[in-house]
Amino acid sequence: MIHSLNFRLLVAFGIVIIVIIGSVFFFTYRTTHGEISRFADRVGSMQDKRLELELSRYYEMMNTWEGIQPFVVQLGNLYGKRILVTDNEGTVVADSEETLMGSAYTDTSTGQPMRPMMGRKNVGTLHISEGEALDINRAALQITYGTIGRFFLWAGLLAVAIALLLTSVLSRRILAPVKALGNAAREYGKGNFSRRVESKGKGEVGELARSFNSMAENLEHAERLRRDMVADVAHELRTPLSNLTGYLEAIDDGIIKSDKKTISSLNEEASTLSRLIDDLQELSLADAGELKLITRPEDISGLITETVTALQGKATAKGLTISADLPDGLPEVNIDSHRIRQVLHNLLVNAVAHTGKKGRITVTARHEDDTIFISITDTGEGIPAEDLPVIFERFYRVDKSRARATGGSGLGLTITKRLVEAHGGTINVESQPGQGSTFTFTLPVVK
Repeated sequence: MIHSLNFRLLVAFGIVIIVIIGSVFFFTYRTTHGEISRFADRVGSMQDKRLELELSRYYEMMNTWEGIQPFVVQLGNLYGKRILVTDNEGTVVADSEETLMGSAYTDTSTGQPMRPMMGRKNVGTLHISEGEALDINRAALQITYGTIGRFFLWAGLLAVAIALLLTSVLSRRILAPVKALGNAAREYGKGNFSRRVESKGKGEVGELARSFNSMAENLEHAERLRRDMVADVAHELRTPLSNLTGYLEAIDDGIIKSDKKTISSLNEEASTLSRLIDDLQELSLADAGELKLITRPEDISGLITETVTALQGKATAKGLTISADLPDGLPEVNIDSHRIRQVLHNLLVNAVAHTGKKGRITVTARHEDDTIFISITDTGEGIPAEDLPVIFERFYRVDKSRARATGGSGLGLTITKRLVEAHGGTINVESQPGQGSTFTFTLPVVK
């Protein structure tokens, strides 16, 4: 309960409400306190002026302070202050508390001179001592609470009710996709990657759902590739192993003689098995990012020419023309020459395998900015449009018959892509069925 989202939202709303109401109450109290203080000062000043006026009027009418004492006592009781009146010699002529009558009064700090209303000379001094001071803090608090306290109470209760309602509504809306994500994650944990969650929202939760679905699609695709890879590896290994086993059993049964031809066939099957294992090992290293490259500046024109020359015999035997059309002055590239030779060899062997008699294979290169573009173009059978997006996936072959003469092991293009990317380049293919294909990869120029 404590760790639930509902409880946390309720606590968060409650804290916000308390802070807001407390802040408003505090600022209201401070404002009321200041207004009461200023009002008390104005009232006191007005009372003092009125006292001075009344006493001055008395002196003007009587032209003496005689008989002023009862009047001063009455004023002191009325205003709640101690009032002292001294004449020009400083003698107390009236005291609201009747204790200093006739004595000399020396404290002049609270006195203010009085004069008749129409006269100009001073007739005495008025001394006022404040009575019991008003407790402004208490008054301000009482006014604040008494005036708007009930409003704050009802507003707080209403805010709590609204907070409960909002918590219920928001938590349902927020938790619904979260719970769906949790259920889908549990399904993924069981190996069911076909589950998807709704992603209609445009906010963070909707983005999370879309990312989750994308992850599920990738996992489903990876799982499908894993299963296909296991099946393909098993198939590829089974073929040479079955052939080896068949030859050995036939030799053991005396059906086939252990002559040079038989040993050559056994050696060919063993070589096929060894190449497949080497390809798988190389691909696993590339996928793990542990492929070792020994790079240094190389002349790409010479490397292309050497690779094309090495495959001239194989192309000629099939009735093909293979050539390199390279511009002069291509800059050096920073590459592992062995790996890039392997890339060129894989692409050229693939072109030879899929190009019919009298066909043509051409290798071209061009320099743009800091990149060398190398293209291998053939006039072969081409690649269907639906196969182009997956042509570089492992064990994928356009020839669904798995004929080894045309299909190979299905790892060549995958390894080629990994080697090009390991050099910081890219590779793509353009093809039209019946019109041939063009594989183009890039390499960075030495800076």
